[in-house]
Amino acid sequence: MTLKNTTDRWGSVSQTFHWLIVVLILAIAIIGLTMDSLPRTPKYFWVYTLHKSLGLTVLALAVLRLAWRLFAGAPQAVPGTPRWQARIAGVTHWLLYALIFAMPLSGWLYDSSSGLRPFHWFGLVNVPKLSAPNESLSELSHQAHGTLFWVLVALVAVHVGAAFYHHLFRNDATLTRMLPRGRRKPPLQEHHDVA
Repeated sequence: MTLKNTTDRWGSVSQTFHWLIVVLILAIAIIGLTMDSLPRTPKYFWVYTLHKSLGLTVLALAVLRLAWRLFAGAPQAVPGTPRWQARIAGVTHWLLYALIFAMPLSGWLYDSSSGLRPFHWFGLVNVPKLSAPNESLSELSHQAHGTLFWVLVALVAVHVGAAFYHHLFRNDATLTRMLPRGRRKPPLQEHHDVA
């Protein structure tokens, strides 16, 4: 497998970015949906810091992923894909990029405008504030963060549904070209009896 994308497959770098971001967003979502039920103990603040740290990690990975895509290009639509489906897929991909940027940025803005104590990424690096404390901005960014999450969930559901539709019903490579290729078995060698 090549590092760079080809006309018919995503390369290993794009695949790594894709699946790493998927796993991190899933972890962030689980933490985000459950942390409000935790009592306000030191464990809560540790979980909250983990949520924010993972969010900023996704933001950094999204920047790298977008830069790589601009450098390495993207595969063409699978042969036989109707033009309207290819256009919808293209729009969906760019909306997913936008949401993957907007989600952590809105969370970062909420953290900044809330006037919370300084935030350290995984306890290691001080993260600068995007704004001074501002109650109205804090409420707006918090609402945006929640709304964007559910928009992201809906768009991911469409994206995954389309990938499985192509895999199960159209029997094409839309899904498998974002998966690592399995090792191919070497061809069987023919043995000829020597007379």
